[in-house]
Amino acid sequence: PVTRPSPPACVLTTAAVQLELITPFQLYFNPELIFKHFQIWRLITNYLFFGPVGFNFLFNMIFLYRYCRMLEEGSFRGRTADFVFMFLFGGLLMTLFGLFVNLVFLGQAFTIMLVYVWSRRNPYVRMNFFGLLIFQAPFLPWVLMGFSLLLGNSIIVDLLGIAVGHIYFFLEDVFPNQPGGGRLLRTPSVLKAIFDTPEEDPNYNPLPEERPGGFAWGEGQRLGG
Repeated sequence: PVTRPSPPACVLTTAAVQLELITPFQLYFNPELIFKHFQIWRLITNYLFFGPVGFNFLFNMIFLYRYCRMLEEGSFRGRTADFVFMFLFGGLLMTLFGLFVNLVFLGQAFTIMLVYVWSRRNPYVRMNFFGLLIFQAPFLPWVLMGFSLLLGNSIIVDLLGIAVGHIYFFLEDVFPNQPGGGRLLRTPSVLKAIFDTPEEDPNYNPLPEERPGGFAWGEGQRLGG
């Protein structure tokens, strides 16, 4: 439910820009326009635009879909509300950091955050980067940062994603297991009510008319018994 709409939203936003229905100037992160002119949509749209269609756009879409899906189907399986809370926490933290760094689009940083959290939760997975490098998963965000540097891009975006991913991973996975530690991040109950389906009671015995196929005539009988 979280992974499926994410890449299409980015693709539709990019298509709208390519067709000149909107411009990047209507999407980018600008604190003054957000807080003084109440253009609140910029808090979301700056995460949905990855630039014009090209290698960088396709690269980000592949990584966004792949690692968002692996997190949702892996360590967040059955915990959709917790996954949404990670999105909200990461987005809020990046927005706060965005006030102090000169970044106008934060989508790539968000993708790196997902990669970082997945890589730290799967430390023994061996990665193969374009057949050139073989390394353990925790090195993946740093390899991506080096690759971005080779392409001539600013590494501030990658560092922001790594920093936010590390903060979430530390608060969620490391600090609760430390002596004197505890859980500082708790998913709000309203998110659990919206996204998490109630668990079935294993001791619940449905009425005959509620069972699949209607009444269970002759239940417990064996032919020839």
